[in-house]
Amino acid sequence: MPHKDDLYPDLLVQLASVLDGEHDAIANAANTAALLYHTLPDVNWVGFYFLKDGELVLGPIQGKPACVRIPLGKGVCGAAAARRVSVVVPDVHAFPGHIACDTASRSELVVPLLKQQSLLGVLDLDSPSPARFDETDRIGCESLAAIYVAQTMLPG
Repeated sequence: MPHKDDLYPDLLVQLASVLDGEHDAIANAANTAALLYHTLPDVNWVGFYFLKDGELVLGPIQGKPACVRIPLGKGVCGAAAARRVSVVVPDVHAFPGHIACDTASRSELVVPLLKQQSLLGVLDLDSPSPARFDETDRIGCESLAAIYVAQTMLPG
């Protein structure tokens, strides 16, 4: 398995290639989630929530079924969306108001999807391992999310 510092540059190239020429938000979210789920080590859930009528609504995922609607400001996804900054949570059980969709998840990384400062949704990654995500993951996933947003024709 490649070292994490080598993994994200490769993933950026792969994602750009997978999304090249396609602009559909759902198709691109589905392929992005699948690529990350099957490439990143030690993740048990990867998916998208899109902002609709003032709340986050579940989009394409890889992993177990999940919460369908999340109010802004609630849980890790809602916090990242409301703050419009990525949130790395080493221990989800210590995060106030954490929404447990999969009880196996122990750590989480949520990256907001922003287009010209407008919130479109979030990219959410969960792991069964405590403290799975770090700054390398945050920066890498922010870059991956930027590719998704740039390639996809989303309202915003």
